Amino acid sequence: MADVLRKIKQAEQDAEKQLANAQAEVSKIAADARRQSVQLITEATDGSVADTQSTLDAARAGANKEAEGVAKDGQKVVDAIESSAAGRKDKAVAHLLDTVNSQ
Repeated sequence: MADVLRKIKQAEQDAEKQLANAQAEVSKIAADARRQSVQLITEATDGSVADTQSTLDAARAGANKEAEGVAKDGQKVVDAIESSAAGRKDKAVAHLLDTVNSQ
């Protein structure tokens, strides 16, 4: 009878060890899963930031190019106005002198 009780006690101790080992394994698996999820989130965030920066850089370059084109067109208009005004300046001065002299 004592032998049977010892075997039962030993079986209980073995079961407790197995349960403790299983709980430790569960904790390890959960910790690994948390670590992997943090890593995935970090990688996704880094990728998103890089994509956003790339998109912003491309948009900025496009806007700068468009602004340069608009500035060149504006400068052409200014140059044309200045050129036209220079040709008419002599006529305007002569007209003013004639008007003043005729009075």
